[in-house]
Amino acid sequence: MRKSHPIRRVVLATAATVSGVVLVLSLKPSSDPSSAAAGGAASQPPAAGQSAQGGAQPAGTGIVTGDAAQTQYGAIQVRLTVAGGKITKAETVQAPKGGQSDQITADAVPKLNAATVAAQSAQIDAVSGATYTSTGYKQSLQSAIDKANSTAGSGAAEGSGDAQAAKTVTGDAVDTQYGAVQVRITVAGGKITKAETVQAPKGGQSDQITANAVPKLNQAAIAAGTADIDAVSGATYTSAGYKKSLQSALDQAGTSADAGSGAGSGAAEGSGDAQAAKTVTGDAVDTQYGAVQVRITVAGGKITKAETVQAPKGGQSDQITANAVPKLNQAAIAAGTADIDAVSGATYTSAGYKKSLQSALDQAGG
Repeated sequence: MRKSHPIRRVVLATAATVSGVVLVLSLKPSSDPSSAAAGGAASQPPAAGQSAQGGAQPAGTGIVTGDAAQTQYGAIQVRLTVAGGKITKAETVQAPKGGQSDQITADAVPKLNAATVAAQSAQIDAVSGATYTSTGYKQSLQSAIDKANSTAGSGAAEGSGDAQAAKTVTGDAVDTQYGAVQVRITVAGGKITKAETVQAPKGGQSDQITANAVPKLNQAAIAAGTADIDAVSGATYTSAGYKKSLQSALDQAGTSADAGSGAGSGAAEGSGDAQAAKTVTGDAVDTQYGAVQVRITVAGGKITKAETVQAPKGGQSDQITANAVPKLNQAAIAAGTADIDAVSGATYTSAGYKKSLQSALDQAGG
């Protein structure tokens, strides 16, 4: 018998090994199941209530005004019109003005408004050359979205049909000798469940006073459930401004110091479905002589009370305001609309009043 050559045996063994490896590779799946699953997860659409950019969308229907956000060049405040959980309109109530700010505002604001409607959230890009304006805009926009969601979202416990929804409202900004104070509260079941200070005096010694006083005032507001709280020692001006802003927030929420569980119902005798009274504050409108801001109470589709939160003051303005404001308030109640006559000698104040009144009516749904 002829012996097999050693080299031939090596060649045959190597060929067999290569063939086996090729066979194994041909049987291995072409893709990793875990990577395929990851790919499928990545293609899922965003969850309901989120925009493509991941920001929370507003809910409900109505008109909401965000908090005024302070920037290095002036305040910015955004108002949204929401229908069916979508932002249908965005407008800027306040924006920096004067000097170069006029040009920047004129360029940036329309772009920011359009971006808001497109994004349906506060996750929008800043406008080039308007960094401060864009940042303030987004802050005010987010607060407007928060308000829309708070109003739309029911705070009722599961299975409890008569539980009251939580409501978040922001009081008027109250000017003090050392700076503005503005309070935001959350009310549920007729009680203040949360109080926070949106604006407070700052700079120099005010920083220390604010840091000491504000937490105490917030706690006192929750404990008392009213604006009848004690001033913090050493923070007289801040405390006074806080209490005024807190009261205006309570007015908007329909909660007053002597209110019971049925306060502000405004229901006529024998009428179980009459509309509840609603208090809303219009936008602050700047005039040549100072800001004008109106607060109204609406019940049954009628203005039952009108009051002026801000009005021009100082010098001759004091006399004009004292004469014009009561007449404008009476005219608003009588007309039930913002279509009222200007008071003679108070053209600018009258014009500002009517604009603020109209914004209050818009918010009230009137």
